[in-house]
Amino acid sequence: MVDMDKVLALHEAHTGVLDIKGDFDVTTRNDLSEAYTPGVAGLAKLIESDPSAKAKYTMSGKLVSIVSDGTAVLGLGNVGPAASLPIIEGKALLYKDFSGVNAVPMALEQTSVDEFVQTVVNMSTSFSGIHLEDIAAPRCFEIEEKLKEKLDIPVYHDDQEGTAIVVLAGLINAAKVVNKPLKDLKIVLNGVGASGYATGKLLAEAGIKHITLLDRHGVIREDDTRYNAYQRKLAGMVNQADGQTLDDVIAHQDVFIGLSDEKVLSADQVKRMNDAPIIFALANPVPEIDPDEANAAGAKVVATGSSQWPNQVNNIWHSLVYSKDC
Repeated sequence: MVDMDKVLALHEAHTGVLDIKGDFDVTTRNDLSEAYTPGVAGLAKLIESDPSAKAKYTMSGKLVSIVSDGTAVLGLGNVGPAASLPIIEGKALLYKDFSGVNAVPMALEQTSVDEFVQTVVNMSTSFSGIHLEDIAAPRCFEIEEKLKEKLDIPVYHDDQEGTAIVVLAGLINAAKVVNKPLKDLKIVLNGVGASGYATGKLLAEAGIKHITLLDRHGVIREDDTRYNAYQRKLAGMVNQADGQTLDDVIAHQDVFIGLSDEKVLSADQVKRMNDAPIIFALANPVPEIDPDEANAAGAKVVATGSSQWPNQVNNIWHSLVYSKDC
C-alpha cells in the first residue's frame, strides 16, 4: 500500500511535482534580444500573418491542457476543482516522463456547461490538444461534443475514450487467457458514469451483446427515467440479465468490470460466476474487491486500476499514446 507520509513529503518538498523549465539560457544581451525583445516582435508579425506558425515557433506546438472541475473522480466522487489538482498534475508528469509531451493542469470552477466550454475555447490558442479529466456525466458528454464542434485541435475525454480503450484491450487478452470467445462473454458492468458509459458502448460496438449495466440503484433499464438519456440508450443496445441488484445478476457471468466504488463485490459473488471468471476491479484508490480475495475465490484474471497490483488497467496508458498523436 502507498505510504501517505511519503506521498505528502514528496509533494511538499517540490510544491507539487511539476515545474516550468526554459529550453534556452539567457546569458548575454544577444541571447535576450533573440529570446525576447526585439526578436519576438518579428515572430509576432509572422504569426499574425500565418496563425498556424505558432505551432512551429512557440510551445503551443508541444503543449496539452489537462482540464478538470473535479466533479467525478473515480472512487472519490465530487471532490471539487482544488482537490483535482494533484490528480491532473500527476497525469501531466506522466505525459512528460513517458511521452515527452508538456501538459498543463487546469482546474476550473464548477460552472454551467456553456461557461465551461467557452472558458476552454478562450484559452485553446495556447495548446495543441485538450485533455478532459474527471468531469461528471452527463455534462461531460455535452462538454466534449461542444468542444469538438468549436475547436480544430484534438479533444479527448480520458475517462471516456481512454478507459474504454484500455478495458477492451485488456479484455481481449483476458478472453484469450480463459479460452473464451470475446463476443460470447457475459459481462456485468458496475458503474455507468462517463467511464462506464463509454466502456459499455465500445464493448457493444466490438460485438459483445451480453452486458448488464448497473449503478448504485441497481440494473439500468431503458425505460427507467432515473437515468440520463445516454445511459438509457446504452441499456437498449445490450442484452441484460434478469434481476435488479448486483447480487441478483452476478451468477453465471464471465466478467465483472467495476468502474464504481470500493468493496462492492464479494468473494461469494465471484464464486457464483462462471468458471474462470475475469475481474476488472478498477475503482481507485481502493478496488471493488481486494485482488487476493478475488484470486482466492477462483478468479482466473484479476486487474485493478492501480499500480499497486499486477495487471493495471488504467486510462493513463492510452493518454500517453494519444499525446504522441497531437
